[in-house]
Amino acid sequence: MYAQCPDCLTIFSLGGAELAALHGNVRCGHCSALFDALRTLTDELPPEPIEHLHLHPTALVPPQLDQPVLRPNPAQAQLFAPPTPREPVRERHTPPPFAAARRPTRRSGNGAWLAGCTLALLVLGGQIAWAERARWIDDARVRPWLDSACATIGCQLPLRRDVGALSLLSRDIRPHPSVENALIISATVRNDAAFAQPYPLVDITLSDLDEQRIAMRRFSPREYLGDTRAAERGLDAGASTALVFEIADPGRNAVAFEFKFE
Repeated sequence: MYAQCPDCLTIFSLGGAELAALHGNVRCGHCSALFDALRTLTDELPPEPIEHLHLHPTALVPPQLDQPVLRPNPAQAQLFAPPTPREPVRERHTPPPFAAARRPTRRSGNGAWLAGCTLALLVLGGQIAWAERARWIDDARVRPWLDSACATIGCQLPLRRDVGALSLLSRDIRPHPSVENALIISATVRNDAAFAQPYPLVDITLSDLDEQRIAMRRFSPREYLGDTRAAERGLDAGASTALVFEIADPGRNAVAFEFKFE
């Protein structure tokens, strides 16, 4: 990179070590003047003759970086692996012992029978509601009632999830800068929902020219974030975040990749 002394107009070549030593403040080797090298910092010189390097304007807010290159994350030690086939489930044709036909016995009165059936239905309904709790929590019509009930009894519901409200703003794939036969996949995701929601499961699929799957991998939020508190806090409404994934290079046949949120 290059920077220009404002006093003697000498242009110097410098690197990251000189800029980081005193937050961009350097001393001119020609006139010994102190100046801020970041004001004229450039990675390419303009065509000659050169008089003045362009001065960077001072911004009121810090610029946001949206193109990640690498985020060290020990949780991504396991790289891509081809999907393993599942063994077929074998059906059992032999009925269990309790299914043997028995002759029903008559009982006088049905009050106890009705009470037992009612209790069984209540238990079954509770089990179904518990099994489908994720759908009730994410339902926009039911969630206000659940929030009101939790506010009354002092409980806390998990974040509401709406994968359809997640927008993929950008994505990129490049060779890993420090690991051989590995790739870095980066993406920027925005939450367009009106509420904060948890980070999604991310499925990444690599395919060839015939759109045949070569390899795939599912990443949980704890794997690609590396920050437990950020995973628990979720993605705020209208906020965007940069995601970084490290994967093994499946070879030259992999020419396309696809993101899927769950």
